[in-house]
Amino acid sequence: MNKYLKLSIFLAATALSSASPARAQPVAPAVAPAPAARQPNFLLIVADDLGWSDLGSFGGEIQTPNLDAIATSGVRFTGFHTAPTCSPTRSMLLSGVDNHLAGLGSMAEVLQPDQTGQPGYEGYLNDRVASIAELLHQGGYRTLMSGKWHLGLTPERGPAARGFEQSYALLQGLGNHFGADQNEAWKAINAAPTYRDNGKLVSYPKGRFSADYFTDRLIGFLEAGARDARPFFAYLPYSTPHWPLQAPPEVIAKYKGRYDTGYEALREARLKRQKELGLVPADLAPHDWQDVKPWAALTPEEKAIESRKMEVYAAMVDRMDQNVGRVVDALKTLGKYDDTVIIFLADNGPEGNVIDAPHQALLKPEGKAQLGIDNSIGNIGTATSYVGYGPGWAQANSSPSWLVKGYPTEGGTRVTAFAAGPGVAGRRIATGFLSVTDIAPTLLDLAGLTQPSTFSGHAILPFQGHSLRPVLDGGAKEVRQPTEAIGTELFYRRALRKGDWKAVYLPASGSAYPRNSVGTGTWQLFNVARDPAEAHDLAGSEPAKLQELIADWNDYAKDKGVIIPSANSAKK
Repeated sequence: MNKYLKLSIFLAATALSSASPARAQPVAPAVAPAPAARQPNFLLIVADDLGWSDLGSFGGEIQTPNLDAIATSGVRFTGFHTAPTCSPTRSMLLSGVDNHLAGLGSMAEVLQPDQTGQPGYEGYLNDRVASIAELLHQGGYRTLMSGKWHLGLTPERGPAARGFEQSYALLQGLGNHFGADQNEAWKAINAAPTYRDNGKLVSYPKGRFSADYFTDRLIGFLEAGARDARPFFAYLPYSTPHWPLQAPPEVIAKYKGRYDTGYEALREARLKRQKELGLVPADLAPHDWQDVKPWAALTPEEKAIESRKMEVYAAMVDRMDQNVGRVVDALKTLGKYDDTVIIFLADNGPEGNVIDAPHQALLKPEGKAQLGIDNSIGNIGTATSYVGYGPGWAQANSSPSWLVKGYPTEGGTRVTAFAAGPGVAGRRIATGFLSVTDIAPTLLDLAGLTQPSTFSGHAILPFQGHSLRPVLDGGAKEVRQPTEAIGTELFYRRALRKGDWKAVYLPASGSAYPRNSVGTGTWQLFNVARDPAEAHDLAGSEPAKLQELIADWNDYAKDKGVIIPSANSAKK
């Protein structure tokens, strides 16, 4: 079994979050706008499982002119980091607080017995935090959302209850991109997605591609409020290019044959462009491949299938870019573009699992047939196919970093991100370490608002991220002191970043959940300033530094309430 199959038990992302009492409505506003400043609009765009090198402005060959135009006109971040997977990242993005405090200490779909019911492991965005939508709405903003939520399934935990006055949401972590998996067979295995339109359960319009329809709805919200004098916060979290790999056929056709030379050639070409763009050091060598079969060792049939998968993936990124262009055009038509700060990021590194069906369908040999799944090469990319693109393409797309989604290594947590618009000094590359927890305090700061100590009648946690205003205006490279320790943990895997140093712990294969894992079972140490690919373990030569970072991680875990399940309690 491929080691990357380790995450397949949760990637269907369909388990229900726990129900909880309805949230009380806010009382008197606890935040107030700065009286003399004009509040900007905000457009926050999130791509799902995008590779660090996919966009043209980050070294990729995929046609992404709209995102590239925004990125190159603004500031590109080469050290922006998230959690290793989607829902933990989204909790940090909207709250400005570590995921272990915000309710997604682990993904709801794979909470272990030791974690279930514990504070910070509710499986939804909890009441210890106020979302940035709630705070901006209190501060006078019109708040809009269209796309993937993944922060709670019940009505009181959906976007309509967490500050968005207009919302269209895919509640789970994924869905068929053409709305074709809502039938009884999919529901029977709890793999059918759920959608809410302003809090009301609805059916997705079958046949519409997800990025197209999410964009339609956001543009509709923007147009409906065209005469509203309030500034807006628009949140557009696409579910592309998350598997299942599906895209409109005319876009797939653009990439026919483009990837026939394989993933090694793609990584080499992308790294060369990254160096030319000044995104990585000119002498940087990528990390070694992990559990990837060489392209030359594949049969002609295997090569054809792998090429097709990457063609569809590229088409998904391409179509997402086209839709970003539609939003930009709408903002310009409405006269809002020049007053809008645009922030774009991916939610984690690229997906490296081998996927050919929902995990439930793998329990029986006839599962895929019962669901109507056809993964023949000529059908890959259609609404009835269900594949991911595997570790080879994923590691090419995370180049030059180590590993992929699900890992606290750079390949799993360093993501494409950039900002542009009023107040952003443009045409720059910022190389300092930044965190997804920085987005919420940045938006509140740019809006001239102050985070309250209470919301909806109860205390909330203060932001743990930092406002990026000093970086956006070009006056600073960093927003943290070199002594600040930033911890990460998910699925037994751990990391601690402190200045230029990073400690990483990956369980050895067979030790505990996840049983199929790439790791040594010991802490490793890297100087990521000199070695951003995490290719040279310095644990043996810098033992004192390693022990310092391990102690810092232990402090982080205690402070954030991290629960590492016992091996005996782990779900198999």
